[in-house]
Amino acid sequence: MEYKLFEEFITLQALLKELGITHSGGAIKAFLAEHSVYFNGELENRRGKKIRIGDQIDIPDMNIGILLTQPSPAEQEEYETDKVEKERVAKLVKEMNKEMKPKKSKPVSSTPKKQAPQFPGR
Repeated sequence: MEYKLFEEFITLQALLKELGITHSGGAIKAFLAEHSVYFNGELENRRGKKIRIGDQIDIPDMNIGILLTQPSPAEQEEYETDKVEKERVAKLVKEMNKEMKPKKSKPVSSTPKKQAPQFPGR
């Protein structure tokens, strides 16, 4: 299987989660304890291992081989466009949520606040 890598690197944990091999980032520890994972032919058990274009990940007992490849210029451009759009939408949503959030105001009370008693000698 080929995996097109659009960033400089991806961690082993993120790769396995994105491919659906593990269901969450926390599940990677148990996965690595139960399965042998090979990085470029060597046994790897670090979930934060950085994987780059040209690297090979193999999980023999699941018959999975993953080769990280470089995307075409058109695919890279589409990825960058999508990334910019997602950031724009996230910013808009954040601004809208900020506007919708009720402003904290001082409670209006009809009775004046009582002052703490003052004791002589202080």
